[in-house]
Amino acid sequence: MRINPMAFSKIILVCLLTTLGSVPMSAAESTLFDFTLTGLDGKPLPLSQFKGHAVLLVNTASECGYTGQFDGLEKLWEHNKDRGLVIIGVPSNDFGGQEPGKAAEIATFCRKNYGVTFPLADKSVVVGTDAIPLYKWAEGQAGFLGKPTWNFHKYLFDKKGKFVAWYSSATEPTDTKITNAVSTVLSE
Repeated sequence: MRINPMAFSKIILVCLLTTLGSVPMSAAESTLFDFTLTGLDGKPLPLSQFKGHAVLLVNTASECGYTGQFDGLEKLWEHNKDRGLVIIGVPSNDFGGQEPGKAAEIATFCRKNYGVTFPLADKSVVVGTDAIPLYKWAEGQAGFLGKPTWNFHKYLFDKKGKFVAWYSSATEPTDTKITNAVSTVLSE
């Protein structure tokens, strides 16, 4: 049987990327709860306060085509917060300059237009060499294909702060992929 060298090379590349993408790039004992963000109010937001809760981490933007997902995030939060889900929005201007506002403007926009009550972090860099430590770590957990490529990329962590899954920007917060995964981690 003769194998096409180009096709074989592509198969090897996919296998290599898949393998590299599944290997955590940070210490196995690190968890989400080892990190501290700055809240939108400028105060420290230690994620250790959420130990025992599942967390959905979402990079957000006020002027994005996906901004309407704030509605779905708020619904997911309201439906599951008493069961142990925390949603944390991390405003970012990394993609298309779609979060140009300052903290007060972001807070007002999110609360006034979408009724957001879940915690919001301060505007942060979430990709590249200047990404905040939490996002560098999360990318290492999710693998190469799991890094944010646009606004409203989502990372789900279990109650122990371990990475569970990532969801692309196009995946709505109320999509069954997310709601089923949230239900599963909340029941563990």
